[in-house]
Amino acid sequence: MPQDHATDCPGCATPDLAFARHDHAHCADDVMTRATDMAKAQGARLTPVRRRVLEILLEGHRAMGAYDVLQRLAAEGFGNQPPVAYRALEFLVEQGLAHRIARLNAFAACMHPGEAHAPAFLICRACNHVAEAPAAPVRDALDSAAAAIGFTIERSTVEALGLCPNCAEAA
Repeated sequence: MPQDHATDCPGCATPDLAFARHDHAHCADDVMTRATDMAKAQGARLTPVRRRVLEILLEGHRAMGAYDVLQRLAAEGFGNQPPVAYRALEFLVEQGLAHRIARLNAFAACMHPGEAHAPAFLICRACNHVAEAPAAPVRDALDSAAAAIGFTIERSTVEALGLCPNCAEAA
């Protein structure tokens, strides 16, 4: 059973986490520990490349493109062929350890691995920081609208573009 992340790290459960000062080392370490435990429980192999890609995504609350990840991997000796990054990112998304942010054609670490959730992504158009916010009411409304016409939703992603508090203040 997944641990209650909100109880263990109240600051990490707040939607404005990506936009606020917080103990990011604790935040990233906690997610990495939970991701490692989750992968092990599912029998999935978190290879050194996959682990490093997740660590790279966890370094900031910012979505990164596959080529940005690849550059980092190449600089660290993990190889410079695009499939290296794409395969690792695909694995992380399939395992629920990362999310694909379509608006940015990029990826972000899942801040709640192992928890059943349907997040909304709040994307700052100025700095590209991404916050993973709870979206249950949005998902419920979407499910109701779909059910009214006999449609069954299998997967949805909610992305909202705007300005984070820091960029709004600077503007």
